[in-house]
Amino acid sequence: MAVSPVSTASGKTRFDDIYNQPDPRAYVRRLAPLDYEIPHHAQDVFRRTRADRSAADGTDGPVTVLDLCCSYGFNAALLNHHLTLAELYAHYTSPEVDALTSAELIEHDKKFYAARRRADAAPVIGLDTADHAVQYALAVGLLDHAYAENLEHHPPSPRLRRAVADTGLITVTGGVGYITHRTFQALLESARVPIWVSAFVLRSVSYQLVIAQLAAHGLITETHSAQTYPQRRFTSAAEQRRAVEQVLAAGDDPIGLESEGRYHTRLYQSRPRSE
Repeated sequence: MAVSPVSTASGKTRFDDIYNQPDPRAYVRRLAPLDYEIPHHAQDVFRRTRADRSAADGTDGPVTVLDLCCSYGFNAALLNHHLTLAELYAHYTSPEVDALTSAELIEHDKKFYAARRRADAAPVIGLDTADHAVQYALAVGLLDHAYAENLEHHPPSPRLRRAVADTGLITVTGGVGYITHRTFQALLESARVPIWVSAFVLRSVSYQLVIAQLAAHGLITETHSAQTYPQRRFTSAAEQRRAVEQVLAAGDDPIGLESEGRYHTRLYQSRPRSE
């Protein structure tokens, strides 16, 4: 398995070559052997949070979800379909799809996902700088709207602002660090209904500036510091060493977690003070 270079800024291995392909097959072939599992842990959390957000409105109607750093739409796939992450990995590594062109795979996957659509499926907006990845997710029906925009450097487009206006829940698995409080600020300034945030954040990355930005918009953030969720195995001793250093610098203990060979995340849930 080829390993991409390590980023000098974060110490994390870079996977730039697989994040913006016309379809997810290379992404799965690279990350599945590393036990990339955070979407699995997020599946039930996001479903429960979506239900709680709907109940807060006093209805059981659909809540629009905005998935940050959505890539190929796997969080949307797991949220809205009768599927597990293991089944997604098996699908994209199967001989059946291996020989297909990207265009053929898109047509195949339209039927694949439509046959597994849940009755309680929610509208999902995808936001990521990877334009090919979000277009795939949109084409196969995982996303209702897709935006390839970088809110770290540019304000949201008018179309994205209108989409965010009706968003009730923002989700993210592992994207914090690539995106910062600036992205959250831009989104929250576009919100017109009470918005909740459910974020899985690496313990090697600080979330404090995001928490402060959420608080400035009336959201209270809670986390259970003792509970963590594994993300993936380290690609090298150098990546592990840097992660351990960052966790220690944040005042956390890596023993039994990062010291055992995996990145770990913490779940942060943010809601309006009134709720």
